[in-house]
Amino acid sequence: MSVAEPRRIVLFRHAKADWPDVADHERPLAERGRMDAPVAGRKLADSGIPFDLALCSTANRTRETWKLAVHEFPQRPRTVYEERIYEATPGQLVAVLNETPDEAGNVLLIGHNPGVHGLAEVLAGSAEGDAGERMARRGFPTAAFAVLTFTGSWKNLEPGVCTLTDYWAPTK
Repeated sequence: MSVAEPRRIVLFRHAKADWPDVADHERPLAERGRMDAPVAGRKLADSGIPFDLALCSTANRTRETWKLAVHEFPQRPRTVYEERIYEATPGQLVAVLNETPDEAGNVLLIGHNPGVHGLAEVLAGSAEGDAGERMARRGFPTAAFAVLTFTGSWKNLEPGVCTLTDYWAPTK
């Protein structure tokens, strides 16, 4: 893919997790999360974005979310389970995305708050339609996702270079 072609980043927060007596990294999805993840997957599939790569946190709840969501996709993208996404700050997430090969045009990152929401806000220098307003109003609840576009190399991804083109969150 040419660096002159627009790239898309979809930031996808894991679905609702349960709170059993286990380490945070091992928390499973709650019943609502197991219902919301495929719905979000269907919405992502309906977007028509052909994902080249999925970067998923190694936490149990993100892996479960991805497993349930990806079943809705027409084609499964290459998936990399990345430890650095767990508990990452927006800056740490940018560093992970900066390592993406330029052959990847569309990347899905499955992660956690507050990092995912913060990254969406940091990257979006502008927004189309009411996407920014909807994200500001709803925040970034579980199973929500934001679609951002930019032009250039992944290594040049930095704050403010993206346009927020879409935002979706499940109804409660």
